Amino acid sequence: MLKFHITTTGVELEYGVELGANTKWVWDDLTTNNETRISRIFSFKNADLLNPPAPNQDFDTYEYRFQFGTFDNGYVRIPGRILDIKNDLLISQEVKIKRSIFAAERNVSIFGRLSDLLDHSDPVVIGGTRPDAIPLEVFNELLRKFPNTYELDRYADARVHTILSQYLDGMKDARGRYESYLNKKSSLGSSVRLDLDALKKLEIEKYVLIRDLIKDALTTKKNWTEDDWQQLMLSFLLLLFPKYIKVLEKVTIHDYYSDPTKKTDRYIDIALIDANGNLDVIEVKRPFDDKILRKSLYRGNSIPTSELSGSIMQAEKYLFHLSKWGIKGENVLTTKYAADLPTGMRIRISNPKAIIIVGRDQISGSNMTGSQLLDFEIIKRKYAHMMDIITYDDLLRRLNNTIAALSG
Repeated sequence: MLKFHITTTGVELEYGVELGANTKWVWDDLTTNNETRISRIFSFKNADLLNPPAPNQDFDTYEYRFQFGTFDNGYVRIPGRILDIKNDLLISQEVKIKRSIFAAERNVSIFGRLSDLLDHSDPVVIGGTRPDAIPLEVFNELLRKFPNTYELDRYADARVHTILSQYLDGMKDARGRYESYLNKKSSLGSSVRLDLDALKKLEIEKYVLIRDLIKDALTTKKNWTEDDWQQLMLSFLLLLFPKYIKVLEKVTIHDYYSDPTKKTDRYIDIALIDANGNLDVIEVKRPFDDKILRKSLYRGNSIPTSELSGSIMQAEKYLFHLSKWGIKGENVLTTKYAADLPTGMRIRISNPKAIIIVGRDQISGSNMTGSQLLDFEIIKRKYAHMMDIITYDDLLRRLNNTIAALSG
């Protein structure tokens, strides 16, 4: 059993009983040859042993402790002879010392391979602040890309195939299998290597830009029409609601119920299509104050304004007519918007939902009270199964929370 222990002066390697067999052979090597090899990768001399066994030592329970490395200005200095290389190793104290840092599959010495490629005996430096250091992210990538057992087997097969294929018939294309494996490994590695920090930074900048645009418009664009607000929100609806992939404007739907004797056309200002082709509705209203709850109470309760009630009713009617239109409507809309959709995608009308962006969290120039916010929340939850009612202030809060979460 192999363990590494951090001490006040450096790192010790502890080696004990493995698989029920004692480790007396280590002491025999040290006393006979003044050298032993632990775990097929680490070489120690008698002087490295910190706790020599007693004359009558029971090796069934004894654990060797070897001096593995010493602290050196933020690094652990490991003598090259312990790794059987010509270079000392300086590895940042930030790195957790474990066997997999030093040995790849089949007990291949990672630093042995590295040292063989160097024409000098200067220390190899991993991580930390030294100018000659190999950055930790580069070293970690080296560990990830070090050949595994499968790759070594394919390589060996390829070498045998190259030598013997001209003499033997019926051999499998081992070289082709090996090259296919390397190509697949290379393409996968390049496609999944993402700079997550850079992506997060871009996400934050995106939401900050949207938030600032909305805040500025709320302050300086009080005379905007409803169409102006719709055009503003259209520019970043897909960023605000990333489940959707396409915005459709002025969508005509058919109403067979308002007048049973004829078909009536209705017009949805904005519809959204998600990644599966499902169609939802979004209503963007002007951000006026006093458009959510009435100033007067009804039996001690705040109730929705006619503006909010009308917006909800309008959205409900759209959802009703869409659902009743069903398969026929799906075919009509899919045909009409085929050029705007990904190839092969169908528009689906399956339990459509609505989003309503309307008004401010303000009544008579003041923010809603706790009681008013509770009543508004109850109104929103009443319709939660079919629509999401969002005020512009609520939208700003969501953006601020998103920015804070990504920045944390």
